[in-house]
Amino acid sequence: MHRRPIRIGNFSGYLGDRYTGVDEVMAGDPVDVIMGDFLAEFTLAGISSRYQADKTKGYAGYFINQITPHLPEIARRGMKVVVNAGGLNPEGMAQALRGRIAEAGLGLRVAHIEGDNVLPRLVELQASHAMSNLDTGAPLSSWGVQPMAANAYLGGWGIATALREGADIVVCGRVTDASLVVGPCAWWHDWAPDAWNELAGAVVAGHIIECGAHATGGNFTGFARIPGMLNPGFPIAEVASDGSCVITKHAGHGGAVTTDTVTAQLVYEIQGPKYLNPDVTTDLSTVRLRQLDVDRVEVSGAVGSPPPATTKVAVFAQVGWQIAMNTFVTGLDVEAKVALIEEQIRRLMAGSAIDELRVTQVGVPAANPRSQWESTVMVRIMATARTREALASLPAKVGSLYLCSVPGFYHDTGAQPVTGSWPRIEYWPALLPMAAVDHRVVMDDGRRIPVAPPPHAEMSAQPRHAEPVARAWSGETRALPLGTIAYARCGDKGGNSNVGIWASDERAWPWLRQTLSSATLRELAPDWAQVDIVRHELPHLKAVHFVLRGLLGNGGSSNLRIDQVGKAVGEYVLSKTVDIPVELLDSTSR
Repeated sequence: MHRRPIRIGNFSGYLGDRYTGVDEVMAGDPVDVIMGDFLAEFTLAGISSRYQADKTKGYAGYFINQITPHLPEIARRGMKVVVNAGGLNPEGMAQALRGRIAEAGLGLRVAHIEGDNVLPRLVELQASHAMSNLDTGAPLSSWGVQPMAANAYLGGWGIATALREGADIVVCGRVTDASLVVGPCAWWHDWAPDAWNELAGAVVAGHIIECGAHATGGNFTGFARIPGMLNPGFPIAEVASDGSCVITKHAGHGGAVTTDTVTAQLVYEIQGPKYLNPDVTTDLSTVRLRQLDVDRVEVSGAVGSPPPATTKVAVFAQVGWQIAMNTFVTGLDVEAKVALIEEQIRRLMAGSAIDELRVTQVGVPAANPRSQWESTVMVRIMATARTREALASLPAKVGSLYLCSVPGFYHDTGAQPVTGSWPRIEYWPALLPMAAVDHRVVMDDGRRIPVAPPPHAEMSAQPRHAEPVARAWSGETRALPLGTIAYARCGDKGGNSNVGIWASDERAWPWLRQTLSSATLRELAPDWAQVDIVRHELPHLKAVHFVLRGLLGNGGSSNLRIDQVGKAVGEYVLSKTVDIPVELLDSTSR
């Protein structure tokens, strides 16, 4: 007889998510497991720099303070806690937690997961694995800098093993985000390593709730229709023994769970319909959603297959230094003003050893503005260099222009002035065989339990869907923003950005599919002319999905874009004007 569905509640979607997350979830509806996601590629880049300076840190220290007041209640309820807050030092965090538990006089057991950190073995591993960059194909040996962190993405079986061995709290480093749900599900339902469809369903559930309020209205195009957006609540996944799940949230908390808020997270940070995980390859094109009730969405149909023999490795290194300043110009002739400012800065910095200088105008002044701020645009000045010294003079040199440059040029004197630069960390995504990764569980009694890699298969390529044949839409149309009739969610994976665009109403799907070709996207976003665009379709989600290869340079931590990790790409596309059939506007427009 199968056990009831496991209820897993998220309380954190990233390092820096609201501090009250644990308080809110503990005060909310009952759950069996609480899980917190603290890591992202961008986050690992930041903490790797801090870890270099202090090897006793390297983890999300504030999580310990978050969880400490609730330890007695966690013990009383018999709840489990699974987090990747261990970052680059899960052992250090596990030890710190054991100290807090001992102070509270409790018997909670803490385990941590090891093996993701392959930095000490990097030279050895390169002898048999090129660790080629997934975006450029170049071998790691050609990078020319000293890596400061290298972490392999682990799956959920280490977490499942730790729970099976009696752990109450499992501290992870770089496991995949979905693994924080896959592990508890595999433990609870006692799945076999080759229960592909069940594991795929857990991956989908994990992908939906891993980013917290992303699934309840946060970062959602239709936010204006979501109640309680002042503080949208955290999601819950009720995962059944067959891998299907219901996504819900805590009653009385803000936000909402709808097929659209769930779709938004399903198309977030994916590279196509094939969603690779160390435990299973999940086919997102088969996933179906159904609104069961208010704030209850059924997710079913996930199909799984063996994972590839390899897993991704995130390698980081400092490649130099960077500095950025935000200044402003106002009024008429803004483009000419910005052009002169850039020319003046380049003249002043001539001869200095800077690598790149980028001056970016943000916004366009309104015609006949109603306030000074409608007439103002930001001018961002950013520079990079191999050495910190090469950038030291930039703030003073920009400051020397205020009386000899353009009218209406200034910086925000009420903000803290920029006085120094900071490390520029670059990301190198590579692959390693899972068999080369020493995945293991470390229990509180010192036992180290090895975790064998699951059965695997050859890596399957992402499908390439045929571009729709261009044709005029019959009937009357109206030129309106695409966002009038569609939603979008975008994200990042290394140097690639992705954006999924979908129609909430079934009737609009044929038009959306027909309209959103790669060629149309290039027309809508001419600034992406040099970007390699890969197009996919997810018919059950009524979505067209694009991967924008190389839009983010070498990754979010080192590119010079203001929107470094592509968080606004989708909203940009939705703001573009297209010819929308009038017959679709009445019931589908937002």
